[in-house]
Amino acid sequence: MRSSCSEHARDAGGAWIWEQRSAGPSVRLAKDPVKQQIIINADSCETRIAILEEGELVELRVERSEQRRSVGDIYKGRVNAVLPGMQSAFVDLGLAKTGFLHASDLAENLAALEDLSDVEESGERGGRRRRAAAPKIEEHLKKGQEVLVQITKESMGTKGPRITQQVSLPGRFCVLMPGVDHVGVSRRIEDRAERQRIKAIITDLKPIGVGLIARTAGEGKGDPDFAADVKHLHKLWQKVDKKAGTTRAPALVHRELEMTAGLIRDLFTDEVDEVIIDDKESFAETQAYLKAVSPELRERVKHYKGPDPIFDHFGIETQIEKTFERKVWLKKGGYICVDHTEALVAIDVNTGRFVGKKNQEETIFRTNLEAAREIPRQLRLRDIGGIIVIDFIDMEIEANKRAVLDELRTELRADRARTRAFAVSDLGLVEMTRQRERSSLLHYYTEDCPHCGGLGKVASPETMLVKLERAVRRVAAMGGERRITVKVAPEIALFFVEQEARRFAELEKRFKIQVDLKDDPQLKRGEMKVFGAGGKRDLTKQVVGSVPGT
Repeated sequence: MRSSCSEHARDAGGAWIWEQRSAGPSVRLAKDPVKQQIIINADSCETRIAILEEGELVELRVERSEQRRSVGDIYKGRVNAVLPGMQSAFVDLGLAKTGFLHASDLAENLAALEDLSDVEESGERGGRRRRAAAPKIEEHLKKGQEVLVQITKESMGTKGPRITQQVSLPGRFCVLMPGVDHVGVSRRIEDRAERQRIKAIITDLKPIGVGLIARTAGEGKGDPDFAADVKHLHKLWQKVDKKAGTTRAPALVHRELEMTAGLIRDLFTDEVDEVIIDDKESFAETQAYLKAVSPELRERVKHYKGPDPIFDHFGIETQIEKTFERKVWLKKGGYICVDHTEALVAIDVNTGRFVGKKNQEETIFRTNLEAAREIPRQLRLRDIGGIIVIDFIDMEIEANKRAVLDELRTELRADRARTRAFAVSDLGLVEMTRQRERSSLLHYYTEDCPHCGGLGKVASPETMLVKLERAVRRVAAMGGERRITVKVAPEIALFFVEQEARRFAELEKRFKIQVDLKDDPQLKRGEMKVFGAGGKRDLTKQVVGSVPGT
């Protein structure tokens, strides 16, 4: 484990110690192995996979039968449009939304690569590739052209799926990449001698016309393990290539493994203590898969037969419920707030109930340090991706700032998604990015409130009264109306009648207009409708403005 902190040393056991000479006692980063468990709850409607570290939920994957994940699926598509100004194209995959293909993801761009010897494994989708300058897309794609593409990012909101021509097929120990004549080893395998050993093995095994990346799970594995994996992946690619040659676009030519099988392939390594499954069929399928690829891991897979639901038994349900809360309490009394916006996710750190024992700087430092450990867990658990801005509490001592940033980066290393945390800005903010392949859990499980439209706020009764006054003023200015009907939500009507009856009467007297108030259960809290001419003429568009939460 490396640290960029300038004031550090190792203890007798080899663990890093950061020496905070200017504020408080030392902060120890443990190197002890973490107990990992994978708990799988599968039923006919939904499959949930929880990853626990020391009994604490750190990742949750969910897949519903009608919302199957599509990352990794390979399609033969037809180009709908080529946009040179955006260096991109839209490809019809036969799905509800067209795929988005950027010039950097063209097959020609992959062929221009000079070196894949040093790559970083990227979760389920192979490696991070060093790309050449993107070619002009109009020189390689034409409207109506048929292309073989792979989905790299799920469709989100109004956006279609992100796709690439740079196809990759992940196996247990390797990732096979057609069209590349190089080999690479995951950067997560840090030992140089081990990297050279693995590279020599897969170089000898590499079929003609494809490239290979050794995955982290391949560390310590021998020739037979890699040989079986490469043989399986090469046969799979030949099958995909043959089907693509005989299929008319748009069509699916290869479907990625179901979530459970894919996760077992990608995550079930020697570091995982056990996998516990409550579904008999899924348990049998997992055993069969491991028998073929890693028989030594089969004894770690167990079938749960307890009377309580499996997630209740392991205390996971209560942890899931807290996942959607805006405020996350820290153990010492501080807390963080997680707010989603259109462009980014903002995380704010607060001391809360934690008052410390010595001085303000130490209290702030310890709160920030605890938050730096919790925030990466929340990012993994909520599956938050994109741009993230963290507002740590301001610290005066530079060594403390470095220690908090180093702690954040250290915890982020456990994340399978690619992350990058930048230095503390002049405003005391830490900007970071996290790889995003799918919508976050919040967006997967929830939808915008029909009353506030996702704003999180609705108009207050007082605001609605002001809105009514303005509407009446506009009606008076228009002339011709001496009696109007106003419809509002029931709770707003009750407020007008019970608490603002005098003001209501003054309003009628001032503008010499009689107002008939009616409650309408169909209206939202911030909505109002105004009718004239005996309730027949709709004046709403002319006299009613908008308020937050409508």
